[in-house]
Amino acid sequence: MNFRKLKTGHWVLIVIALLVALDWAIRRPDGRTRELNDLIATKASERLRSYPYQFQVLRVEGGTAVMTTPRNFDVPAFRMLGVLYPNINVKDHDNPEFIAVERLLGQVQDEAKDIVLAQPGINGVRWELDRNWLRRQGIEVPDK
Repeated sequence: MNFRKLKTGHWVLIVIALLVALDWAIRRPDGRTRELNDLIATKASERLRSYPYQFQVLRVEGGTAVMTTPRNFDVPAFRMLGVLYPNINVKDHDNPEFIAVERLLGQVQDEAKDIVLAQPGINGVRWELDRNWLRRQGIEVPDK
């Protein structure tokens, strides 16, 4: 192939393809992370499997699994629950429907964590806010 005859547009496409491949290689989960995510999917109850947010392991650091969560102090649960359950008044913290969906969120998050903690070599879980998922839901996320 004569590289000197490639037009600028072709070079741009080649560079974009290489950047996409590099991004994929950097972000792809390692074998242990894939294994843990597969276990969450296969050992999960129907309640966890059908929950609108899917908890995932991002990476394993030593014996700690870093998992995604749609809530933390910066993004309280009522924001994401308001998107998932638009017919529920999530601003009234005494609303029984809100209390029920907030409790359900905690239960499915605990179940995902327990599945991961039951695996050999995992002795802790650290939660990391799933900023990408929140943004896709239209929820404003403060910068880190």
